[in-house]
Amino acid sequence: QAHARVIVLSGHPADPAAVETKNRLLARLLLHLSLAPPPPPPTPTTTTHLRYSLCLYRSIEPPSVFASNNVIRCLARGGLPLESVSVYASMLRRRRPRVRPNEHTFTFVLQACGKGAGLLEGRQVHAHAVKLCFCGDLYVRNALIHLYCACSAMGAAERLFDELPGCRDVVTWNSMVAGFARGGQIDVAKQLFDEMPKRDVISWTALISGYVQNGQLERGLECFMDMRECGLMPNEAILVTVLSASAQLGLLEHGRFVHSVINSLNLPITVSLGTALVDMYAKCGSIELSRLVFNEMLRKNIWSWNAMICGLASHGLGKEALALFEGFLSEGLQPASVTFVGVLNACSRSGLVREGRQYYKLMTEKYGIEPEMEHYGCMVDLLARAGHIYEAIDLIENMNVSADPVLWATLLGACKVHGLVELGEKIGSKLVNLDPSYEGHYVQLSNIYAKASKWADVIRVRRLMSERNANKVAGWSLIEAQGRVHKFVAGDRQHELSSEIYRMLEIIEARITEAGYSPDVSSVLHDIGEEEKENAIKVHSERLAIAFGLLVAKDGDCIRIVKNLRVCADCHEVTK
Repeated sequence: QAHARVIVLSGHPADPAAVETKNRLLARLLLHLSLAPPPPPPTPTTTTHLRYSLCLYRSIEPPSVFASNNVIRCLARGGLPLESVSVYASMLRRRRPRVRPNEHTFTFVLQACGKGAGLLEGRQVHAHAVKLCFCGDLYVRNALIHLYCACSAMGAAERLFDELPGCRDVVTWNSMVAGFARGGQIDVAKQLFDEMPKRDVISWTALISGYVQNGQLERGLECFMDMRECGLMPNEAILVTVLSASAQLGLLEHGRFVHSVINSLNLPITVSLGTALVDMYAKCGSIELSRLVFNEMLRKNIWSWNAMICGLASHGLGKEALALFEGFLSEGLQPASVTFVGVLNACSRSGLVREGRQYYKLMTEKYGIEPEMEHYGCMVDLLARAGHIYEAIDLIENMNVSADPVLWATLLGACKVHGLVELGEKIGSKLVNLDPSYEGHYVQLSNIYAKASKWADVIRVRRLMSERNANKVAGWSLIEAQGRVHKFVAGDRQHELSSEIYRMLEIIEARITEAGYSPDVSSVLHDIGEEEKENAIKVHSERLAIAFGLLVAKDGDCIRIVKNLRVCADCHEVTK
């Protein structure tokens, strides 16, 4: 409407003064378009919005540097960074009248290069900035450093950072911290963070996100606590990140603390925050709180529904997960690949074979979603649990991608459960050749042979495992208690209450033995005596964590243990 008004009131196109006024007004209109929040890409609305900006720019003749800067900024923010670079190139090619870039031009076009990972184009723009003497400008230098960090060219970013120590601000430092953290050099990022003369919430966001992205989840949570002690108000990105870390570690109390921070600051529960809370509570074993947050969310997107469906599925609430999926469809939402992972997982966990087949067919035929490894994994698990082993084998052999060893391992476990010794031998032999470095496959194959009393083959598998130096992933268990996270590994004696923990283990063993417990040492694949095997299995990490929990928990408290590996059969029986 404003554009139409400008055209109507701009006077005769032959009048130079009228043309100049119109161009100036259209350039201001471009400024407003560049500052307006663009629709989320990629949608037809976004494209229309950006194409309109480009058409508006092309109607300005001759275009000023102000108009050019605004359209470059608009296209870069709207998700068309290469179009921004094209506008910049057309500026340079123009001869009459010549449009000379200024410092704002370089800031915007370098941002566009960074968003489009255009390192080659960015280097050319850098050369232009050097030729036109704009490299001493703080904002241009920040844009250059951000570009090189975004493109993982940390050597170039570091040279720029060190070149002019006096030409830095908090944005410069933040870019470097984020760049090193994103590139996996988290220790370098922390060193830079410690050297910063001044920090803001973005500095903390970069470091916390870096820890979590690099798998140092506990360090990320510690860093969040440090930030709170500094009195800084966390932003949404930090809160979502620490909720994700709490979910991955299964630390409910940490997650609850973050939720309390959100409430104490009166922050609105956005779609991102709500989804993170739903996911955290579900993964930390509190499905009721997960449902409560989901039901109270004013706005939900597909990822909110996915988190709730997957959460219900992982808690064995298959029918509830499927009912929620039907509600999702009735809302007119389009399921994504991960939605069906949750749905098929729900069928698998609850033994709903007929429903699993129906939803798999719905996914591929109605919604045209190509099955991925996760979908195949759910279907193989569903069929194998129900005893349909040969149907599962047929599914694996007709997959459109190479089968993951996990699929064959799932079948191997099912062969043991259903007593299919010969098929188990065949699959187990295939598996140890497919993935020779993982110890668990040798354990499963050995158990198959042991069940069939083929002791020579048990010895052969043990020897093969030793020759191939099969790796064992170190198991650990976590428990939250007394305001701290306590971590145990098998045979751990490092804990301050170690003596009390081992005395509690003796009490537990005495009581469960009276109740009829007999050790199952089949998971111990070492050439040692039965008594030694029993002693080895007694001190698995989850048993130590449970013993500690019984020592410190109050009557009626829930003892939550988080493990990084699947519980062995004996520890499962002991826990029951």
